[in-house]
Amino acid sequence: MALNCGIIGLTNTGKTTIFNCMSNTKAESSNYAFSATKSNIGVVDVPDGRLYEIDKLLPADKVVPATVEIVDLPGLAKGASHGEGVGNKFLADIQQTDALIHVLRCFDDDNLPHIEGSVDPVRDLEIVDFELQVRDLELVTRKLQRLEKLAKTGNKEAKHGVEVLQVYKEHLENFGNAIDAPVDEKEREYVRDLLLLTAKPVIYVCNVDDESAINGNEYVEKVKKALGENAKVLLIAGELEAEIAELDDENDRKAFLEDAGLAEPGVNKLIRAAYDILNLQSFFTIGKTENRAWTIRKGMTAPQAAGVIHSDLERGFIRAEVIKYDDFIKYGSEQAVKEAGKFHVEGKNYVVEDGDILHIRFNV
Repeated sequence: MALNCGIIGLTNTGKTTIFNCMSNTKAESSNYAFSATKSNIGVVDVPDGRLYEIDKLLPADKVVPATVEIVDLPGLAKGASHGEGVGNKFLADIQQTDALIHVLRCFDDDNLPHIEGSVDPVRDLEIVDFELQVRDLELVTRKLQRLEKLAKTGNKEAKHGVEVLQVYKEHLENFGNAIDAPVDEKEREYVRDLLLLTAKPVIYVCNVDDESAINGNEYVEKVKKALGENAKVLLIAGELEAEIAELDDENDRKAFLEDAGLAEPGVNKLIRAAYDILNLQSFFTIGKTENRAWTIRKGMTAPQAAGVIHSDLERGFIRAEVIKYDDFIKYGSEQAVKEAGKFHVEGKNYVVEDGDILHIRFNV
């Protein structure tokens, strides 16, 4: 599925280090501001223990996890909306993402100078938000001017659009993000084509030192206080995660995690959070050749899910044979599930649930 998360933040916050921990593609990180001038794109495996539990019961030649695309965007600086640093290229790249991972520097390091002269994640957050808001305000203002001309001709739709865009304009001028603008869901259609930067859902990542990996620090507390209870805030010790990611042996990774007091790598939580914020879920196809997790949007029907596997399956969809993951684990095989009366045959209107094991019947 062509859905992705963009990693944003001021330069030298540890964005690229975290990207490298998550992604199958590695990018070069540096201590120098603006050393990155282009975005790095990587495909990330979504951690899902269910796939490997299925494989224990029905071993396959290959196990293929679900994936999501992550884009590491160049570091931002104050004035980006006016072309400072990598400026407009950075902002244009953000427009193409579906959700954002905002990395905030919450650690001290004398060898890594902060572009603003001191470590203050709340200030950094406000700088990035402001630059995105300025860009959005420009986009809204341009469209508002176009609709105002149409409204003068008596176009009722344009007139209502002007009213909605005025709400967005005022909200952005008061340092609000478009996602929180006081409009209803239907009215958001008026800005859908603008791909507003501050209309995207955000996960905030506090990049901390090793000692703060579990309980955080005073920087993290300030971030949580500034963002409020509803914000999605995760703790990740970027340098620690980088060391874990370099270990090839699974037992070595487990030992390293135990020593650090962690149950799993923090980036696993981040990947799952990204998957969730994109409104995604997984279904499985199983067999001796391949056990695989597939990515779909929540609410997709069985034919739409079949289309993710191959367009022919959606075009010639007849029915979906469905086994619930919990039933498969409980009974241990497809035959045992059938004997227990837990095997379902579903038609075109069936909405696929997270963890469904599907076998698609089709004819083209």
